[in-house]
Amino acid sequence: MLRLALTLALLLPMSAAMADVTGPARIIDGDTIHIGKTKIRLHGIDAPEMKQICKRNDGKPWACGVAATQALRKMVGSQAVTCKGNTRDRYKRLIAVCYVGTFNINEQMVTDGWALAYRKYSKDYVRAEMLAKSQREGVWGGEFEMPWEWRQK
Repeated sequence: MLRLALTLALLLPMSAAMADVTGPARIIDGDTIHIGKTKIRLHGIDAPEMKQICKRNDGKPWACGVAATQALRKMVGSQAVTCKGNTRDRYKRLIAVCYVGTFNINEQMVTDGWALAYRKYSKDYVRAEMLAKSQREGVWGGEFEMPWEWRQK
């Protein structure tokens, strides 16, 4: 029986057996990256979509989705990223917490106000969001629609 279990484990696709990924990251948007051929959705956060527009305090529109993507790109730079996760979403993206060294980029995106705690899936970054909101960081510096609500429209 043990031999059968080991044989079946070896037959699993590599992507299912090996969930941690490290390498140079290509930033897709504020909460999605690719490392090699692995598509990764940053766990517990939701950033404004690339086409999403927010309003500054003075009412002027600005491209907050583009700004969130640029913030993640700047945060990662050319450094290797390590993503740790073991589940996939309906789009087959690895759901992961990603790091540059020991630096948690998921949490930092929320702390800097470029993403929100995605409470529907996790409460991990609620405190970081409360801090960003109180400091009026990123999107919290004006008016915006929650990314999950914006996508529904």
